[in-house]
Amino acid sequence: MTLEHIGIAVADLDQSEKLLERLLGRGSYKRETVAAQHVTTSFFTAGGDGAKLELVAAEGQTGPIQKYLDKRGPGIHHLAFEVENIVAEMQRLRKDGFELLQETPTEGADNKLVCFLHPKSTNGVLIEICQSRRA
Repeated sequence: MTLEHIGIAVADLDQSEKLLERLLGRGSYKRETVAAQHVTTSFFTAGGDGAKLELVAAEGQTGPIQKYLDKRGPGIHHLAFEVENIVAEMQRLRKDGFELLQETPTEGADNKLVCFLHPKSTNGVLIEICQSRRA
């Protein structure tokens, strides 16, 4: 597993993009809506090893990001790790006692298959495992 990105929940995507552009000195390389998850994401390169920052904004008043923002406000939402085989990794993690939030991988942003681990099994941190989809 390698760090793929850090997800940051934001209330205002445009304002948050401008802030990161000023901070990093470069713009977002991709903005994408994932309708099934009720979010719009914006990605920034964040390091020489390929790690990224993902801004995540709610689309509409439903969905997990809106619930997160209502409860906790903006801030770090999750850590995402790239894996070679998401199904095998899900099986390994489940067998090792981690609680998965879904039974099968789902389509995520940035051409990824994703699965989330419940924070109660990861010291209070929401963990995403992701696998790049083959083109």
